Amino acid sequence: MPVEFLGIAGTNDASEVTTRTGGSLDLDYTKRLARAHEDNGWDRILFAYHSGSPDPAPVAAFVAAHTERINLVLAQRPNVSAPTYAAKTFATLDQISGGRFEVHFITGGSTADQAAEGDYLDKDSRYERTREYIQIVKQAWTSHDRFDYDGKYYQIKAFVSDIFPVQQPRPRVSFGGSSAAAYAVGAAESDIYALWGEPLAGTKEQIASIDAAAATAGKPRPTLQVAFRPIIAPTEELAWEKAERILGRIKDHAAGRPTFRRSGSPENAGSQRLLAAVAEGERHDRALWTAPTGLTGGGGNSTALVGTPETVAAALLDYYDLGVRILSARGYDILDDAIDFGRYVIPLVRDEVARRDRATAAA
Repeated sequence: MPVEFLGIAGTNDASEVTTRTGGSLDLDYTKRLARAHEDNGWDRILFAYHSGSPDPAPVAAFVAAHTERINLVLAQRPNVSAPTYAAKTFATLDQISGGRFEVHFITGGSTADQAAEGDYLDKDSRYERTREYIQIVKQAWTSHDRFDYDGKYYQIKAFVSDIFPVQQPRPRVSFGGSSAAAYAVGAAESDIYALWGEPLAGTKEQIASIDAAAATAGKPRPTLQVAFRPIIAPTEELAWEKAERILGRIKDHAAGRPTFRRSGSPENAGSQRLLAAVAEGERHDRALWTAPTGLTGGGGNSTALVGTPETVAAALLDYYDLGVRILSARGYDILDDAIDFGRYVIPLVRDEVARRDRATAAA
């Protein structure tokens, strides 16, 4: 079965190890990073969302004008706009990009960042709202007749859009979360279910929860996506030396940012699961490294895969064997790492998946 690779879009050169050199929106860097992914074998890039960051939708439109092939995945939080407005924005982006648009719905794992934009719902209520939001967006994309929607959070009367996606019946929808409420919403409404990189046993456990929720909803399992931070070098020794240098750079960078590390226990289940993996040790399975996760207090996509390109490719294939079909990767030196991962790791994974597919077809 095909495998896809998701990278990260960015509007400036900042990362956990680098202080940005200019403003928050550097269009030249934005274009170069997108082209680095497109030119080095990636399939998709994610435009992330944060309360204070540049609006990802016009940035995605800008990138669409400077790329030809790569799919543009726009992160969207339901608290920031009406679902009918969002559906039109998404359809417009799909038209602008020639059918290369997807959307990743973020329920919001940080109450503080939600409150920064005036959203004070508790987490379970946010998941309920996200479900309604996704349902309305999908209906707005596909209904050429006026429709009503009578939900707990949204009441829509006689809406019909005058712009529809190029993709039929509609673009793909992705979603993430690691709580029971998240599994219920994502299994029922998403095409892609996104997870952070955990040890294989934890990932297998999460997949079982998604499968159970999908069965309850009467839906097939969504396509599975897992995210990592790759650290590669020509030898194992050099890769681990590089990993330790990156850890030192994270510490040095964080020293000037008192709020970098989360204080207390994180409220979202995904970060709690990552910290549980940290408590079990820094190294797991073939190449998984949790030291950056511990340093950032379970800060999101933070588990690394460390080794030669061959080792990291083999580690990614271990997740492929669990049923994962989209592999998300983002290095610490974001632009250079996107190029290196695309040149040295992606071809190894694709070749092995193709070999297995040929063997299956011949059996």
